[in-house]
Amino acid sequence: MYWRAGLALTGSCVIDLGQTQIVPSGFLGSDDQLPFSGCIIAYPLHHHGGIMSALGSDSWWRKTLYLTGGALLAAAAYLLHELLAIRKEEELDSKDAIILHQFSRPKCGAPSLSPFCLKLETYLRMVDLPYKNSFDGRLSPQGKMPWIEYNHQQVFGTEFIIDFLDERLGVSLNKGLTPQEKAMSRAITKMLEEHFYWTIAYCQWVDNLEETQKMLSVSGPLSDLLTWILSHLNSGIVKREMYGHGIGRFSAEEVYTLMEKDMRTLATLLGDKKYLMGSKLSTVDATVFSHLAPAMWTLPGSRPEQLIKGELINLAMYCERIRRRFWPEWFVDLEDFSYDDVTDRSDSKLPDLGLYSRTDSSRDTLSRTPHTSDPTGHSLYDSDMDTECSEIDALKC
Repeated sequence: MYWRAGLALTGSCVIDLGQTQIVPSGFLGSDDQLPFSGCIIAYPLHHHGGIMSALGSDSWWRKTLYLTGGALLAAAAYLLHELLAIRKEEELDSKDAIILHQFSRPKCGAPSLSPFCLKLETYLRMVDLPYKNSFDGRLSPQGKMPWIEYNHQQVFGTEFIIDFLDERLGVSLNKGLTPQEKAMSRAITKMLEEHFYWTIAYCQWVDNLEETQKMLSVSGPLSDLLTWILSHLNSGIVKREMYGHGIGRFSAEEVYTLMEKDMRTLATLLGDKKYLMGSKLSTVDATVFSHLAPAMWTLPGSRPEQLIKGELINLAMYCERIRRRFWPEWFVDLEDFSYDDVTDRSDSKLPDLGLYSRTDSSRDTLSRTPHTSDPTGHSLYDSDMDTECSEIDALKC
């Protein structure tokens, strides 16, 4: 219970009647001790003398408070204005259209720093479904990204989204898989999403936070401050969730050991095959590609990059094969394909294509790419890329 009390000497204050205190009234402009059946929890700072005189110059403290409060109010107003402007701009109609809600494009050239956002967008391209990106920052009710809207219906979670699209639109990359292959695909998916993901998140958002911070795309006069806040906030979330998961209770060296074991397992399962389940794409390829993408393109000089571009080169070839086929606008310097201690990466930003369909992609871009061969004599990046269109077209039948 609170009570607003009037004091003869200095004005009013707010007292919590749940506690009894004896307060030296020097703060109130007197040398006496005043007993209170309560505890002072608020006292005005606008009076001369009292607290302000005890702390120093009244005018100096006034100016400091005014400037600090004004700066905070200005920052809050700016952020609110930007948020409302973005949401108004990004309001999209989902009637007969897939609206993909995900994080903004980073400045490093990769489509996303989130493996799950990259997984779903890559999957939409694999099944050749047009979609519209929305970078309005709205999270799902579970507090996660990505999620979609289709015919004004919202669907959350990449696994449930893929099942929904299969049921509603009749597209699936797994129709040709045997029950054993489907079981293997699920086991690989769970290893990546429930285990390997946390090791790569640790490398991205904890061990390489400074480099990751430079990749975040934040505009406006307070962009540097906001970038710092966002990156450190996300780093704290990752560490807290890793601890809750259990993997965050290990040392950094142990986390990297677990990461390496997962990557070696993937390399062994892939072998010299074109895709994880053989010569044709399946849904698990979108998952594997998106979780290996950070090691390939957003963690320069890191241990996973050294591993994937060195000893586990078949995984790098696999990632590049999928990138070239489904992300023709995502340009990568071929000189950076193998690991080197000195990295020289461009800061080209991936354009937002908006409504996208893979069949609208220019094949001229792909045909101009230098042809590279692996030791078996086959194309490193898909010599039969053009002939694979029949594989996607079959999904629409």
